Amino acid sequence: MATKLPQIPSSPKPPALQPGPPGDAVVLERRPERVKPPQMYQVVLLNDDYTPMEFVVVIIQEFFNKDRETATQIMLKIHLDGKGVCGVFSKDVAVTKVDQVTEAARRNGHPLQCISEPLES
Repeated sequence: MATKLPQIPSSPKPPALQPGPPGDAVVLERRPERVKPPQMYQVVLLNDDYTPMEFVVVIIQEFFNKDRETATQIMLKIHLDGKGVCGVFSKDVAVTKVDQVTEAARRNGHPLQCISEPLES
């Protein structure tokens, strides 16, 4: 019968830090990270010959929180220039706005087109 206990291997010890000559200190400098702001997107309504102007005004008021006068000005810009910017948002919000406007237009039987474009910086 063995009377000796098994030996547990010891883990190697890290080398002891040796103090260097006085004045040999290491200084770590914290540099602030430069984070770029997110890419912004403009939500644009496109003109067509079938969607009533009043419906476009209501869409701009409802989904872009514009007052009636501002919504009417944007609608006239869309009518005269072929397209008009309704707002500038982050990518996720812009995509959501496009989906909401497109769904509302289809639900009401209108071919109104809404797109999002990256904002030129």
